Amino acid sequence: MRNVGEYEVFKKSHQMVLEIYGLTKTFPSGELYGLVSQMRRAAYSIPMNMKEGSCGTEAEFFRYVRIALGSKEELQYQLVLARDLNYIPEDHWNRLNQEIEEIGKMLYGILKK
Repeated sequence: MRNVGEYEVFKKSHQMVLEIYGLTKTFPSGELYGLVSQMRRAAYSIPMNMKEGSCGTEAEFFRYVRIALGSKEELQYQLVLARDLNYIPEDHWNRLNQEIEEIGKMLYGILKK
């Protein structure tokens, strides 16, 4: 069993979840069951899938890392949409986008090992 809680990508993705929760608190109330819910789910799906896959075989772990990558892609688009709807200022979006790109590179790095 892997201790993914010690992986840097797990720590970064957990911080991203916290940031997404804080950010989406400022979204219009009409988005609560739409974009807010979807962004939160996609964000916490990244570290959650790493944890879920950590207790399986090597192949199962890699499958869950791929699912986490899919969630990263989903969140990245949702951030673009939120920016284009003017829910996120451009400078804040730039920083979040860089962070999510880094998380993606780290997840790809796990798959290459």
